[in-house]
Amino acid sequence: MKIATLHFEFHISITALIMFLLKTWRASAFGVYGYLNFTRNGFLEHSKKFKPEDMEIRIEGKNCVVTGANSGIGFATAEALASCGATVYMVCRNEEKGETALSKIQSSTGNPNVHLKVCDLSSISEIKSFASRFSSKDVPVHVLVNNAGLVEHKRVTTSEGFELNFAVNVLGTYATTELMLPLLEIASPDARVITVSSGGMYTTPLTSDLQFSDGKFSGVEQYARNKRVQVALTEKWAEMYKNKGIGFYSMHPGWAETPGVAKSLPDFNKWLSGKLRTSEEGADTVIWLALQPKEKLVSGGFYFDRAEAPKHLKFASTRQSHAIIDSIVDTLRSLV
Repeated sequence: MKIATLHFEFHISITALIMFLLKTWRASAFGVYGYLNFTRNGFLEHSKKFKPEDMEIRIEGKNCVVTGANSGIGFATAEALASCGATVYMVCRNEEKGETALSKIQSSTGNPNVHLKVCDLSSISEIKSFASRFSSKDVPVHVLVNNAGLVEHKRVTTSEGFELNFAVNVLGTYATTELMLPLLEIASPDARVITVSSGGMYTTPLTSDLQFSDGKFSGVEQYARNKRVQVALTEKWAEMYKNKGIGFYSMHPGWAETPGVAKSLPDFNKWLSGKLRTSEEGADTVIWLALQPKEKLVSGGFYFDRAEAPKHLKFASTRQSHAIIDSIVDTLRSLV
């Protein structure tokens, strides 16, 4: 009995060691890969291969919905789409900040067809109310940009009982997309959904512990988990709705200097001061995905700097984790 007990304890320690080494490798590989590619220097290097004509496409008459559009990458996305002639619907939580952003975009672009919709994307009831009001007008949605997101370091529970990061980054993204499907179908075959993920997802596999119920809570790790879910969800949506004429794409904006990053990751923001991308550079691939003919794109793909990018780092053991996406979708569906 004593030998068996010792063997069991040894087995557990080996498993723990393997997990520790995996997490260390993922973090290290991500740090090196990110520093070489995700900074402003990375963008400037990659931009040498960009084609200016890709961004000269006009999209008058098309309707674009952008969540989290009052600042940062969301604002840059809404402004760029308005500059291309689109009718833009900015979905923002704070009405005052949204009105200020709306005024700036109308002024800078000369496009009066920019509208504000107020919705707290951490609330399923508010998302349903917004979607119901929007759908009543039967406005076709050509482009839905799921940009709204946050990093909350402390465990915060919403009034509906959900962990806050999960509520906004995963459940809000899922609910918004699913509820907008009828309007996206009206715009098919040119409809597309673009979800702004993060390179942070490289550091973690997909997990069924969606609300970080196990272990000591980490807002940064939860954010990375949420972003991994978004990438896997995009794959699943592409598979589920392949016959509906809707393209689904996720993307990574690189490391950009935005109000959100400055607030939620102040040490990171300070460490890379002067090396971070601008909000416009972070939004570049979102705009590119919105403008390109769908024949050039891969539905379900993950994009970075106007090119399809790997979803997994080498030797990170995250690829097989995507096999659980079906059960995750079942869970999300039951919550909406």
